Amino acid sequence: MCGIAGFWDLDHRADVELLKVTVSQMSDTLVHRGPDASGTWVEQNSGIALGHRRLAVVDLSPEGAQPMYNDRYAMVFNGEVYNYGELRQELSYTDWRGHSDTEVILQAFTAWGIENTLQKMIGMFAIALWDKQEHCLHLMRDRMGEKPLYYGSLGKHFIFGSEIKALKQHYAWQNTISPDSVNLFLQYNCIPAPYSIYSDIYKLQPGHYLTVNASGAVQEQCYWQINPHVAKVHCSPEEAVTGLQQKLRESISLQMVADVPVGAFLSGGIDSSTVVALMQEQSRSPVQTFTIGFDDRAYNEAEQAKAIAQHLGTAHTELYCTASETQSLIPHISNYYDEPFADSSQVPTFMVSQLTRQKVTVSLSGDGGDELFAGYNRYKFLPMLWRKVSLLPLPLRRLAAKLLIMFPPWLWDKVLFSLRNPGDKIHKLAGILDASSAEEMYQRLISHWHCVDLKHLDHKLPLVEAMMYIDSKRYLPDDILVKVDRAAMAVSLETRVPMLDHRVVEYAWTLPLEYKIRNGQTKWVLQQVLEKYVPRNLFDRPKMGFGVPIDQWLRGPLRSWAGDLLGGSMLAKHGLLNAKAVNKKWQEHQSGGRNWQYHLWDILMFQAWYEVNHG
Repeated sequence: MCGIAGFWDLDHRADVELLKVTVSQMSDTLVHRGPDASGTWVEQNSGIALGHRRLAVVDLSPEGAQPMYNDRYAMVFNGEVYNYGELRQELSYTDWRGHSDTEVILQAFTAWGIENTLQKMIGMFAIALWDKQEHCLHLMRDRMGEKPLYYGSLGKHFIFGSEIKALKQHYAWQNTISPDSVNLFLQYNCIPAPYSIYSDIYKLQPGHYLTVNASGAVQEQCYWQINPHVAKVHCSPEEAVTGLQQKLRESISLQMVADVPVGAFLSGGIDSSTVVALMQEQSRSPVQTFTIGFDDRAYNEAEQAKAIAQHLGTAHTELYCTASETQSLIPHISNYYDEPFADSSQVPTFMVSQLTRQKVTVSLSGDGGDELFAGYNRYKFLPMLWRKVSLLPLPLRRLAAKLLIMFPPWLWDKVLFSLRNPGDKIHKLAGILDASSAEEMYQRLISHWHCVDLKHLDHKLPLVEAMMYIDSKRYLPDDILVKVDRAAMAVSLETRVPMLDHRVVEYAWTLPLEYKIRNGQTKWVLQQVLEKYVPRNLFDRPKMGFGVPIDQWLRGPLRSWAGDLLGGSMLAKHGLLNAKAVNKKWQEHQSGGRNWQYHLWDILMFQAWYEVNHG
């Protein structure tokens, strides 16, 4: 895992010293992504400069250092190609210097070309490849979007990097915020690819590569994507479970390979528990697992994680974080994200990454299970809800929605005390009750501030699979994977996601929906795999989000910090937000009349980001 940066001065006006100094400054901003070594490569007659920060994971010797080059190409690479050993054997090349995956894929590009090599690679990666022969630059990103890659054309300069902070070091940088991207952020609580918070700066989309020629023209191509219309396999439930178990076992076996200590996040949920179980099955020693806990039982998964760790025999580390420790981190959390980002689980994700990095350099996670195997509650309840409410006239549903929000959440909590957070759920129901279609109901459910139209569902798919597809294309790479990458990389921890091996993803989409939601049980096929290793009573419990009680803290210990950021003078600095609407929600939240924690968290994270980057 590393950080990459670079640029192409298409006018060829920069001298060697300017090329070297600029690309060094760009890559040095990524020291957290690669604290072990740094390197640069420039070609003055072409105006190209490549920079690299190294986190040594495979081949720790200087032979694995980057930038790496041969007679045809020069390359910088962030990520891991897990099947590099197989590719090395397949290549008819013998003059190897070391045993890194970087050297293997460099020779693979030389022997097989761009498209063929990308099709053969299994891994997570962001790559910049300079073709000395054709005088063109290629940028590539892994299939599911695990590794980030930003780029943009600023006049006669094409710049790129793992994070925006690297791009800002280039002398042609333009610090112009895109209002359209602000709207996207408020809608999604993150900024979806291909957009970024800045005008003319973009994210390379997952499964894509682009080529820049000497005139500055950019051509982007898709080399892989999820096929939601793939034919479903005809197999028994038992065969489906066995097939998934084998795919996951193969993926995890490859991802456990490293020349540094490897561990895993363990929340006690189905996804991470499955990954850890299959790791332990293939390990000769106890796998190192990591969990953080909280005193608030509504947000604490540490007890379940500990029980599963004990059953599997892992070397388990847990850390209970106090509310004050967690709260002290919040004002600084936006520093780790180059763009506004407002998934509140970014806070515990950073904390568990910090804990994990004390003992290992690489950690496997269970991300992706919900999107692939229908784990979110909305997949089960939204189709059922729509079937019922669509029978009622729209005016009646509008009236019902108004009646439901007349009563504050705390009152519903008292009346329906046997349920978990009934007030918030009823208010969320009221917000989608008068939707005119199932599509609109889903779009409202996954939106915060309603600013722009969302991508339409694929009406050729069953509703649940249409939702899963959009979540896999947007929510997973732009929210979940961004959250994990930035939090972990902030402490120089490499994270690997076995469920996003493209072979697992492709297999999951061939399984019939009834193997994912079966008899009202979500993630059925994945649960069957886990039950081969862990007794059901240790993991069969209501789904718990990985978060912190933002709603309560905004009314208590975080009130002063939040109030300062939401003040009129702070909002007026940029004029990008509707101060009246923000203040209304702030006042309603403080009174207890509504729970606007997610809407307010969006604004707070934007404000905190703005203060750091433009204040």
